[in-house]
Amino acid sequence: MANISKIFKATQKDVVLLDGGLGTTLEDIFHVDISSPVWSAKPIDKDPEVVIQAHLQFLRAGARVIDTASYQAASSTFGRAGYSLTEAKLLMRKSVGLAGEARRRFVEESDGKNDVDVKIALSLGPFGATLLRPHEFDGFYPPPYGPQAYDANGTNRNAFTQEEKVEEVASMDMLTDFHLDRLRVFSEDWETWAGIDFVVFETVPLAREIEAVRRAMSRLRQDPIPSLDWKPWWISTVYPGGQFPETARPGSGNLTVQDVVTALFRDAAGYEPPDAFGVNCTVLEHVATVVEDASRAITADISRKDEMPWLFLKPNGGQMYDVSTRKWGAKEHTGEWVDGLKVVVQSANAAGVWGGIMVGGCCKTGPEDIYALAGALGSDSSTV
Repeated sequence: MANISKIFKATQKDVVLLDGGLGTTLEDIFHVDISSPVWSAKPIDKDPEVVIQAHLQFLRAGARVIDTASYQAASSTFGRAGYSLTEAKLLMRKSVGLAGEARRRFVEESDGKNDVDVKIALSLGPFGATLLRPHEFDGFYPPPYGPQAYDANGTNRNAFTQEEKVEEVASMDMLTDFHLDRLRVFSEDWETWAGIDFVVFETVPLAREIEAVRRAMSRLRQDPIPSLDWKPWWISTVYPGGQFPETARPGSGNLTVQDVVTALFRDAAGYEPPDAFGVNCTVLEHVATVVEDASRAITADISRKDEMPWLFLKPNGGQMYDVSTRKWGAKEHTGEWVDGLKVVVQSANAAGVWGGIMVGGCCKTGPEDIYALAGALGSDSSTV
């Protein structure tokens, strides 16, 4: 396990501020049409300056870790948007360059201030985010990635039966290859990989995909790429309605937070351990419960605090998202969102099981929310 605390060596604080929802900020503040298979990655090609400006707004609000505009970026999504594989790779790598340019400009305009050590997180969504109808909130993946394709008029499932062991193993292999192939787009270009500080897999809805990501990272680490500098990385999970989407078997109950923690951190050959436990794009009231359960589930077998896993929190703005219409409900008041999130952070810190906390927002949280969050956390937080 890499040591995130050493990355934040310029601070002794336990809380580091993240950015908010990039895609919805591009829509709501910059009025960019991102109705595309690649979502927030659309303006990377069409209007790269607006991506830089969105990053800058979050940095000026106080964020010191920014996500790249690559969440839904993959060869398949770029292919549906009309790009070749070569073009897709160039644009995926360009997302890192745009975040880097925003960092450069921010440091330059800060004119020697102390709190300008900005980090860049490579944002990668789950396989479900790349489907024509996104399925990162339910994990309904078509074969060979899952047990069946989504049926709008039928019964859907995201778990295999006892008799589908062969298919289940095959799905793990396919998910591993999906994530590894996308990772290599970034790792095989030295300049791109050097511009990344962290790798974060966000909105992951399945335990078997958690294990597939861990396998992919293990294989990436074995790649014979000269000067491949290893990056701290983690997986952020999602809890629509307060529950992890995957069931143990068809018709059974949902997996618990304990099951998720086990999938993330259990010691297994060929499974690289992540450096943090994450929750994103989940309503704040559910995030609080998940963090409480995760804090209890994290074992205390790591004696030194700086070796404990970190906690990554990016709750959404309180709205419900309708996948069929791709529209959001009413936004929660910023003050309520900030106050509630502050309580979650304080409770997590008091649990004494996390090496540190990274906190920001997901969909429908903008620069004004991050600015308010920075003010609420005050001296407890760090701008790195």
